[in-house]
Amino acid sequence: MSTSTAPHPVRRIVVVGGVAGGMSAAARARRLDEHAEIVVLEQSDYVSFASCGLPYHLSGEIAERGSLLLHTPQSLAAALALDVRTGSRVTAVDTAARTVTVVTADGRYTLGYDALLLAPGAVAVRPAVDGLDHPAVHSLRTVPDLDALGGRVTQLLTGRAADAPAPTAVVVGAGFIGLEAVEALTARGLRVHLVELADHVLPPLDPELAPLLADELRAHGVGLHLGVAAQRVAPRGEDGSVTVTLSDGTELPADVVVVNVGVRPASDLARDAGLALGPTGAIRVDADQRTSDPHVWAVGDAVEVTQAVTGAVGPVPLAGPANRQGRRAADSMVGHRTTPQAPVLGTAIVRVFGLTAAVTGPNQAALTRAGLDHEVVRIHPAHHAGYFPGAEQIHLVATFAPDGRLLGAQAVGRDGVDKRIDVLATALRAGMTADDLAELELAYAPPYGSAKDPVNMLGFVAQNVLDGTTPQWHPADLDAARADTLVLDVRSPGEFARGHVPEALNVPHTELRGRLDEVRAAAAGRPVSVHCASGVRSHIATRVLLQAGLDARNLSGGWLTLSAVHPSLAQPAATPRTAA
Repeated sequence: MSTSTAPHPVRRIVVVGGVAGGMSAAARARRLDEHAEIVVLEQSDYVSFASCGLPYHLSGEIAERGSLLLHTPQSLAAALALDVRTGSRVTAVDTAARTVTVVTADGRYTLGYDALLLAPGAVAVRPAVDGLDHPAVHSLRTVPDLDALGGRVTQLLTGRAADAPAPTAVVVGAGFIGLEAVEALTARGLRVHLVELADHVLPPLDPELAPLLADELRAHGVGLHLGVAAQRVAPRGEDGSVTVTLSDGTELPADVVVVNVGVRPASDLARDAGLALGPTGAIRVDADQRTSDPHVWAVGDAVEVTQAVTGAVGPVPLAGPANRQGRRAADSMVGHRTTPQAPVLGTAIVRVFGLTAAVTGPNQAALTRAGLDHEVVRIHPAHHAGYFPGAEQIHLVATFAPDGRLLGAQAVGRDGVDKRIDVLATALRAGMTADDLAELELAYAPPYGSAKDPVNMLGFVAQNVLDGTTPQWHPADLDAARADTLVLDVRSPGEFARGHVPEALNVPHTELRGRLDEVRAAAAGRPVSVHCASGVRSHIATRVLLQAGLDARNLSGGWLTLSAVHPSLAQPAATPRTAA
């Protein structure tokens, strides 16, 4: 933490861009310095709005559009004495003269600054799709985007006969915003198709959890088109409808198309001013958000940050980091003590109808790309005491370094997901280990949790894996397990009959101690790959086998994870095999 003995003699602070980072900086600067002249230049008509709330107004869940408009130039002038100028686009920065060029509807002018903050945000990535200029194609990032898309939906629904087919929407991109758009459009009564180039929805999520979201989407009538790209949008009729052609040849008729395939840093202004950019095109800043020019700071979606754990560098377009960056930049600009920028975890959450999915830290693919050794722990506990009514299963995946440090976590479930990911994000920031998670003292009463909270359970299982108490095998190892080991299924015969690994031997865990000779004969000197439904019963079985002198290992995540990764297994099977 750095300090300054006296405020810098800042006279005029100019902020380019509002919303999260820019307005956070302007407000903080005013609270610290009552005498500075603070000018905010925003090219749109909206300087402070809740961008994350846009899909929920589209759905009707947030009834009043005005609820999304957090502040106006008038309210900011009254409360904070800020000179906020909307409709003011900055076209150039002269770092030598310390001026910005501003273009408005009335003309052009030059404004000097003593300290300049750039918060230009990000711009939507425009995919290589023919016909994106058609009026039926929309995005969902700004208030005008919301107005245009909402207007089209209202037009489609107004005056429609009760027995008429529902209007159809095609959403391109199954990231966070795309999933929120799907939910919103479905809530409005549209039939929705979701198109995603990756092989699963919500690409930041590990593939083993994504099928849970896919099932939830299908259950709500959403058509999924995964592993394909939209190639062309072509007019279909005089009513403004179109046909969306996919890379596999599928043609989807649509009354409205929503495209959200990602964003890139809006760093052109900084580049043209000669400020240093990183390899991803984001603005390079120091720990105090200062750019390569000592009088210019930058925050938000356009700046380069360091990812915690992997050390990867690039933009992270999230509102939380942008707000914290704005506060830090303001502290630095006025000479207040600053808290240097911490690496970003990328903690995020999304609702998909009745499910919640959340992530913190890198996923397994990112850890592999970074060359970081890690163990994966998968559990499927109830979100509160199982004997209390309403217990819902949480599917939790966490990764740990060989020394026990938590590296990342993900969760999907109907309740309790946000609580666990927030705890795990805090643990990740604090550098906690599996031992620390096992010892966390978390609030417990039957309606809220369990005496052994899911977070504690992650710690317990990770301890067993890391110290060798319970060797693991993983869903990705299935082919090798089938070829080289005895697959031992310790579920009940009824569970086994509903789907199993074809070569598996079924010995319920309660019978295992009395049938060890049968298992030993079936293994014939091979290792034993044990599994149950979630990993709990097979953990007991693995411990029994190990202490009986057999080479045994437990399937991480059990059948619940295995069948998600290999869905063809989850089919009714032939008569259970038993040992001879």
